[in-house]
Amino acid sequence: MRELLRKKPINRVLSDSSESATHSAHGLKKSLNVVDLTSLGIAAVLGAGIFSTIGAAAYHGGPAVSLLFVFTAIACGFSALCYAQFASTIPASGSAYTYAYASLGELVAWFIGWTLIMEYAIGNIAVAISWSDYFTALLYQYNIPFPAYFSMDFVTAKKGYELVQPLLASGLSFDQLAEQHVSQASILGYEAYRTAPQIFGFPLVGDLPAVAVNIFATYIVYIGIKESKRVANAMVLLKILVVLLVIGVGAFYIEPKNLSPFAPNGLGGVLKGISGVFFAYIGFDAISTTAEECKNPKRDLPRAMFYALGICTFLYVMMSLVLTGVASYKFLNVGDPLAYVFGPEGANVPWVSAVVSGSAVIALFSVLLVFQLGQPRIWMVMGRDGLLPQKFAELHPKHKTPWFSTILTGVLVGLPCLFMNLTEVTDLTSIGTLFAFFIVCIGILFIDSSEAKFKVFYINGRWFFPPVFALLFYYIFTSRPDLLAGTAPFGDSLIFAAYFVVMTTILILAVIKQWSLIPLLGATTCSYLMTELGVVNWIRFGMWLAVGAVLYFSYGYRKSLLAQKDS
Repeated sequence: MRELLRKKPINRVLSDSSESATHSAHGLKKSLNVVDLTSLGIAAVLGAGIFSTIGAAAYHGGPAVSLLFVFTAIACGFSALCYAQFASTIPASGSAYTYAYASLGELVAWFIGWTLIMEYAIGNIAVAISWSDYFTALLYQYNIPFPAYFSMDFVTAKKGYELVQPLLASGLSFDQLAEQHVSQASILGYEAYRTAPQIFGFPLVGDLPAVAVNIFATYIVYIGIKESKRVANAMVLLKILVVLLVIGVGAFYIEPKNLSPFAPNGLGGVLKGISGVFFAYIGFDAISTTAEECKNPKRDLPRAMFYALGICTFLYVMMSLVLTGVASYKFLNVGDPLAYVFGPEGANVPWVSAVVSGSAVIALFSVLLVFQLGQPRIWMVMGRDGLLPQKFAELHPKHKTPWFSTILTGVLVGLPCLFMNLTEVTDLTSIGTLFAFFIVCIGILFIDSSEAKFKVFYINGRWFFPPVFALLFYYIFTSRPDLLAGTAPFGDSLIFAAYFVVMTTILILAVIKQWSLIPLLGATTCSYLMTELGVVNWIRFGMWLAVGAVLYFSYGYRKSLLAQKDS
């Protein structure tokens, strides 16, 4: 057990980073300042959430989804404070993986590194899919035809066909499908599946634009960090201007009737959007993967995280209110909700719809760029530590980027775009990222940050966390009486039982060790949000971790450089 929990000392983390930087063939270029880092953070956060998943969240929660953005921002804020202290203490690449290795040990670090694949690589699939939706919408506005079966994933097309075909066979018309609460996405899926060319009876359906944009983003990241930051900075400026335009123009088209009822599906409906809303915030932590490319990481990384999170939260809340005010929440479950609400079905302002579609094509690319930037650098550090083959740590002699990891990330993102749908991807991404946030919040309680320039302010958890614990579970058991009555589904009961055990353990340790309150609040909120993601996602997440465990014990455990140095 000691070998599994062996920690990498902070001085060794920093020395490995410095040693890499002294070799011209391996050192990353230090070219990022606080403006660049904030821009990268906004580029990652203000993207797929505001241009795509906000529609699905509003469909379930109605106008009340704006409050969910605030609650999620608070949860992310607690985590951001912990990330900021870690970044100031350990200014090295690797993000949560590096932080976990120094605070909680090798096995936890491996699982975090493995889990972050869901945040960056798999999350990028969702961004690429959303980019494709806006790209094809833009072509449509200029009367440029593009086959539906080559702009949609196979799963969505097949599900749409299976839903719509029986309804049409029963005598319903396409106009009557909306009365049956059939989404526009399902109708488009039906058409794509029905009209797709076939080989041996198998329809050829795949999202080719998503694959193409992934290839281009991979190339930009491959050739260097300076090129990536220049592209990101320009796109972020455009993105913010467009969002402000949509909020300003949309305010004049708000219909009060669309804002009532405020929470049409109750609290349960609002919480159904938790995956999409939390997915909207994924990315502020991505900038911590670039620590070795920062000019002054101890000072600039914490500042950039807070700047990015604050700016994006304000824009998200305003946008969600405008979106649900201009069009009824019932019709927002589409891949391009912003373009939809200003199209013929919504406010019917063609020039705004065209601007949104055009800017989204550019803006979503910046998200793709940042996520593609983050994942290879985590793999690079894992390869440097020996938990992955050294090939992952190799940097290009000219571009000074982790070339192999970058190409592999591009492949792992590009291929699934052909057959995975947006919902499956965002759910997996959210649960993986929440897990990483939870570990970071717990890890900061075990680290020596005496030399950090930024520290989370200390509030004694011994006195304040027990009331938080009591209020939390009072809320859970009053809102879900079936959990106490024993009538809840077995999967839900198992998840909440595990959550109760984990939180009770944390409560006992917090009282005994007088842990700081802020990290405890971050761990509590993130782990609670995980319980709302459903049994199916927990099963998938468990399977993902099981595969990671097999890889670790078959390779990483034996090849760990930390273990070899210790021996």
